[in-house]
Amino acid sequence: MDERSHIEVRAEPQSRGSRLWLALHVGAMAVFFVIVAGRVMAASHDTAPEAFAAHCFSPLLTAETAAERLAPARVDFYDLRPFSSANEVSEPIGRPVTPGTDRRCEVAFDGAHIEAGTAAVLMGLEREGILTEAAVPEAFPAQSGTALIAARYLNPNRIAVVQVGTRPGPNGIETFINVERLEPSEDQN
Repeated sequence: MDERSHIEVRAEPQSRGSRLWLALHVGAMAVFFVIVAGRVMAASHDTAPEAFAAHCFSPLLTAETAAERLAPARVDFYDLRPFSSANEVSEPIGRPVTPGTDRRCEVAFDGAHIEAGTAAVLMGLEREGILTEAAVPEAFPAQSGTALIAARYLNPNRIAVVQVGTRPGPNGIETFINVERLEPSEDQN
């Protein structure tokens, strides 16, 4: 019996040590996830405007590539008339389709960053050579909180409307950067 009680006594400290080891691991993982989440949130306002400028004006962007390339920002995308027949029609993944449009690419991220959003829009338009100004159609709905709304000709038959603004988001105020492609109308043909 002495040997058995000796074994039980040795097993007890190991059990406490295991619990301590597990608690340390769980604590370390929690700290790691907090740090990663903080970096993702911080990276969003640093990277989302550049990602918007680099990708949202591309006619080859799809819902799948938008989700990849625009992360970690919140993305709202649809394309009802893809540029390439190899791309599938993308139904809205956010708000309903804006009447009179067939494509939307939007990023939203935490904080009020109007200047960064405006710079991204101008940079993206310039990169793609979309420079000819157009009038924003009177019937086009500006989003609540819009600080900038402008239109540019994509080609002689197509207009894109861009918006930058702030609105309530899931973590407080958020900035949105948006481009929507209007369907061709009779006066654009």
